[in-house]
Amino acid sequence: MCSKRTPRILSIQSHVVSGYVGNKSATFPLQLLGFEVDAINSVQLSNHTGYKVFKGQVLNDKDLEDLMDGLIQNDLDNYTHLLTGYVGSASFLKRIAGVVRTLKSKNPDLIYVCDPVMGDDGKMYVPETLKEIYKTEIVPLADILTPNQFEVELLTGIKVSTVSELQNAIKELHKIGPQTVAVSSTEIDDKLTAVFSTIKDKKLIKIDIPKIPSNFTGSGDLFAALFLAHTYLQDNIKDAIEKTVNSLHSVLLQTYEHSQACRDEKSQSAKKIELRLIQSKNCIENPEIRLRAQFS
Repeated sequence: MCSKRTPRILSIQSHVVSGYVGNKSATFPLQLLGFEVDAINSVQLSNHTGYKVFKGQVLNDKDLEDLMDGLIQNDLDNYTHLLTGYVGSASFLKRIAGVVRTLKSKNPDLIYVCDPVMGDDGKMYVPETLKEIYKTEIVPLADILTPNQFEVELLTGIKVSTVSELQNAIKELHKIGPQTVAVSSTEIDDKLTAVFSTIKDKKLIKIDIPKIPSNFTGSGDLFAALFLAHTYLQDNIKDAIEKTVNSLHSVLLQTYEHSQACRDEKSQSAKKIELRLIQSKNCIENPEIRLRAQFS
């Protein structure tokens, strides 16, 4: 007799041989939390682009179509969730819209979590053409959207420097389609805050995050994966938010402390600040809730 169905995710994002971004940042935490994860790598690189050298391959839209066709023909396209992250080309991103429709036709209850990876700190690191595709073809299909502050601005055209502007921008995102918007990080009034909104709740839910004096690569990918997991596992949005943010902050803190203790002068700074996912296993499975979410 078949056991209770395990939630199963198709995750389409970047892959690195060494380090933790994209699928490497998302897969292990999701598996720890009880999810089956099937990964399609939009790019395969030796390491992330913060190193002095990176080399690898880029999947094209035909490659994605072939992989999906193999899954479909073998009846392996039964998913509870779709997660998408970094995509580097317009044709590949357009093909993802077809993937969403195909998977939702197979399972109408499938939840699509879209991390619209386009840039950060006022700088885009994907082609400009992707912005319009996200706005018109991808975001309208998403159930959950996990942008950062800069990506909120790109998708809405609203400059966000106050809570009121952020609230207006999130309303615009809801109008495009997503039921839930989770802004992984905002910096307003010199405070770092994650902000969440669901269409059914009329208020924003905020959680202030102590600043860590470092920049991390892969933290947004980890945020999207953790939020996907906890919106499925927890009974209410507040618990999902608190588990997500406390897990993430614990991983980043452990990573920062390791980087400060690292005495190997030959190591590149990018290597010293790679996410300490394996060492943070307990923080992912059973996060200690120190940071609390508040309705506002």
